[in-house]
Amino acid sequence: MTRTLLSGGRVFDGTGAEAADGDIVVEDGRILDVGTGLDGDERIDVTGLTVLPGFIDCHVHTTFSGWMGDRLAHRPFSYGYFEAVRNLALTLDCGITTVRDAGGADLGMRQAVQDGLIEGPRLRIAITILSQTGGHNDGLLPSGACVPLFPAHAGRPDGVVDGPEEMRKRAREIIRAGADVLKVCTSGGVLSPRDNPRHAHFRPDELDVLVAEATSAGLPVMAHAQATDGIKNAVRAGIRSVEHGVFLDDEAIGMMLDAGTWLVPTLLAPLAALEAVEAGVGLPDSVARKAREVIDVHRESFARAVRAGVRIAMGTDSGVAPHGRNLDELALMAAGGMKPADVLAATTSSAADLLGLAGTTGTLSPGRRADLVVVAGDPYDFDGLKKRVRAVYQDGRLVRGTGARDGRTVSGSGAS
Repeated sequence: MTRTLLSGGRVFDGTGAEAADGDIVVEDGRILDVGTGLDGDERIDVTGLTVLPGFIDCHVHTTFSGWMGDRLAHRPFSYGYFEAVRNLALTLDCGITTVRDAGGADLGMRQAVQDGLIEGPRLRIAITILSQTGGHNDGLLPSGACVPLFPAHAGRPDGVVDGPEEMRKRAREIIRAGADVLKVCTSGGVLSPRDNPRHAHFRPDELDVLVAEATSAGLPVMAHAQATDGIKNAVRAGIRSVEHGVFLDDEAIGMMLDAGTWLVPTLLAPLAALEAVEAGVGLPDSVARKAREVIDVHRESFARAVRAGVRIAMGTDSGVAPHGRNLDELALMAAGGMKPADVLAATTSSAADLLGLAGTTGTLSPGRRADLVVVAGDPYDFDGLKKRVRAVYQDGRLVRGTGARDGRTVSGSGAS
């Protein structure tokens, strides 16, 4: 096997330690060694650059791009899959080599990436979103028309359920469909026009059944949870991560600390909704109003969670925001009080821990997948970080930028 040496640069290993001078040796898609004075069969000069673990985004929706509004009703059923090919490429351009799709991507998409049929970050999939009737994933409109965000099909069960037994059966159907994680809405949301993000959804008996079914299948549960009571219900049920966490109070934060519950803040999402309003996208008035109401309290809730020491993993809700802007989330996290090294850890090792991938990716250490991002300039300068990504390696293969011995360039189109 050929041993490839990246040398002359600095290494941020993903643990939160400061970057330091170092070399990395890659062989057969894995990291063989990290240190100084190493050698290899081929050398890639990264002098003046920093090598980091491949980034991880724990909350994306790859089958749509930006707020869809009325366009969903007129878009062919299969269009989202072709759009996902572009969205996955845009995400890889950011140096993101693994994502958790929080609704939309199905088993066929995950396998297509895994088999190399399409190029993109490694996928962990929720497939659909479990919602109560009238909840965040109920697409029934006042007119009587139904425009679901994730139309049901043979590989994507319908997400609307009521009562423990419906929850049990639907959870089993989603597990059968190939989910890596089950997602549930324990509150209303901003982008669903007919519910309230301050209201808790699903009762404890329904959530208990969901977690029991997921646990029996060895899977975690993630919760769209914005309402204070919805967050607390998710924590009590043993749900692994709270997504958004808009209306956190001190009790909810304390409960998350005691239970070890993760927070995936998605600070970019309400900002993207407001930008869509300003751009003239046809969002319902109720959605625009809710986005304005939550943005400041969301940021304050995040800052309080940071100060308290809640475990945090990076997620963007890209799909609500346009894909390719994922790294904008890092600057928002830093503005919320996270130290720069902790922001990068949340985007690498902590994200891998949340997704159950800590033994395979997220850090630059021997035996891990050779998912690498090479960046110019200060890696703690998050403004414009994407523009400074010089190369992206996935399983030791150059998929973006320059850096191979023959000087080839790989672009977002997949050309080489």
